[in-house]
Amino acid sequence: MLLARLILPLPLLAAMPAAAQGLGVIEGSPDHLRRYTECMNLARAEPLKALPAAEKWHSQGGSLAARHCVATAMFGAGRYLQAAAQFESIARDMGKDRPGLRAELWVQAGQAFMEAGSADKAAEAQSRALELKTDDAELWLDRALSYAAMQLWPRAISDFDRALTLRPNDVELLVLRAAAWRNAGNPVRATEDASRALKIAPDHSEALLERGFAALARGDRGQANSDFNMVLRLVPPGSSASRRAEAGLRGELPTASTPTPPAGPRTDGSKTGGKR
Repeated sequence: MLLARLILPLPLLAAMPAAAQGLGVIEGSPDHLRRYTECMNLARAEPLKALPAAEKWHSQGGSLAARHCVATAMFGAGRYLQAAAQFESIARDMGKDRPGLRAELWVQAGQAFMEAGSADKAAEAQSRALELKTDDAELWLDRALSYAAMQLWPRAISDFDRALTLRPNDVELLVLRAAAWRNAGNPVRATEDASRALKIAPDHSEALLERGFAALARGDRGQANSDFNMVLRLVPPGSSASRRAEAGLRGELPTASTPTPPAGPRTDGSKTGGKR
């Protein structure tokens, strides 16, 4: 299961120029920013309570700020497709202003589409974000995971490549690309990535699992069993990693699946699946 970014307030929203296309006048007052911050906090904590309040604020002229709060509350309430449509609509209505802000809105639309199980639409939204911000490893990771969800392994690997160009020693990215290579039927490349990750983090259980499964696919039961037994010494009994290691010791290869980043904070302050 993919873990989504935490949708955060958009930066400097109250400073949005009044000339922004289709958005009306965005007040730059401290009261306006305070209301937006309070609305976003409520949307994340109690989305069902926040949604009518945000919609009322929008009807009173809250404009972009209120619309973003509405979308965030929809996301929190599990109305992912509606939230995605809102995020997309805001990004489009901004015209050509604030490319960084529009990129984040497309990212949030992609997140909502992924939660709704629409990986194809998520990839489209993430592509729009990448058109605006090509130097963000997290965006390449996001789209790689969308392609992986569709089992489009060459495309996923290509995006992992781009992310690793930006963060070449990122262990989690190496493990994710190893899993993609394994799913693509190339255990040799999977072994290379997993081994590279283990040179940086020798006790990384996911890297050990990937190297073990790649060895199993190559017919090297000795290396595979060594890696799986190491995992069992590192992780708690009954954990997901231990169950996968036990399956590997029985000679069971996992079926093709979306690589899953472990839970943890993202470097941009949001949350996804990877320890960065």
